[in-house]
Amino acid sequence: MYDVLARPLDLKTAEGCGPAAPLPVAGTSKQGVPVPKGLASHAKVHHARTMLEKHTVPISDVRVPLKRKKTLCEDKVQKIAESILEDGQTTPIQLRPDGDGYVLIEGLHRLEALRILGEVSVLAYFVRARLH
Repeated sequence: MYDVLARPLDLKTAEGCGPAAPLPVAGTSKQGVPVPKGLASHAKVHHARTMLEKHTVPISDVRVPLKRKKTLCEDKVQKIAESILEDGQTTPIQLRPDGDGYVLIEGLHRLEALRILGEVSVLAYFVRARLH
């Protein structure tokens, strides 16, 4: 059996992942890594990685989809609530703007922990809806 993790992947030859067929190279990144043709250009990749901005949102404006509510685990909420009491909210939730409010994308347990602690607002990143 061939172990692809045994050696690093060489993007110029695709060595390390089967037959060594040369890949056409479009250029190199700032770190000197070859960027194969057909992939997003380095400039596009760089812009896609811009840091998300944190926003403070009223918890009452956040809607949790019914399907998502069914995954709630009370034990996990309690543990997160204890962590928030000690350290504050360290990881923002992810929301999608929707009309006058927001739809929860990620962070159900953090949101519920903040609710049981009596908080009125939550730190959040605004993200786009996932296209399937």
